[in-house]
Amino acid sequence: MEIINLKDYKLNTVDDTAYYIPNFITKDQETYIIEKVNNAPKPKWCQLKNRRVQNWGGVPHTKGLIPETIPDWLKGFVNQVDSLQVFPSTNKPNHVLINEYLSGQGIMPHLDGSLFFPTVTTINCGSHTVLNFYKSLEDNVVVSSEKVYSLLLERRSLLVLQDKMYTEYMHGIEEITNDIIDDKISNITFCGSNYQNGIQLTRNKRISLTIRNVPKVFKLNLNKMIKI
Repeated sequence: MEIINLKDYKLNTVDDTAYYIPNFITKDQETYIIEKVNNAPKPKWCQLKNRRVQNWGGVPHTKGLIPETIPDWLKGFVNQVDSLQVFPSTNKPNHVLINEYLSGQGIMPHLDGSLFFPTVTTINCGSHTVLNFYKSLEDNVVVSSEKVYSLLLERRSLLVLQDKMYTEYMHGIEEITNDIIDDKISNITFCGSNYQNGIQLTRNKRISLTIRNVPKVFKLNLNKMIKI
């Protein structure tokens, strides 16, 4: 595995701390992830209004996480992210949220909140998307529809958000089928391909792996409860 110097991928165009690593995983790894996600047992899927999700490692609740064992195929990618040392040794990643977005689907601006350790990492598969950031009030309401930052998330890339980019800026994905890529994209110089200014990219089905840490974990284990 290639040794990655995280400092080389820090974005200096956004407030505080964000890293963007193009081609964090290989094409074969991307294909493997998509295959595993698509072949997951139907009960693992949860249908939301604008997307489908899978929870691995347990289902987070407001009071914490009732843990379950992360399968080996997914644990390898968790370890690959953890090798970057963006999580402290006391807060190793223990939860993976898998999102499936069809073309035209998105998510309203939101904060991930205090349930999670203030670091979020996302592996992107299947399609690009554009993640927008907005300033929020204390009650987590978007101040205005004006985007403060926009990041292009390419296939096979990894995004890491920490500090103010996690705690103060709401993030969301517009419900559109095409994205205009121009100099308003804050990480455009980090992207793996050269994009002509104003080019339009069409979204396809996207699978994202959001790898995080839930600090509060109950002693109960879902795997053991199911066996009983």
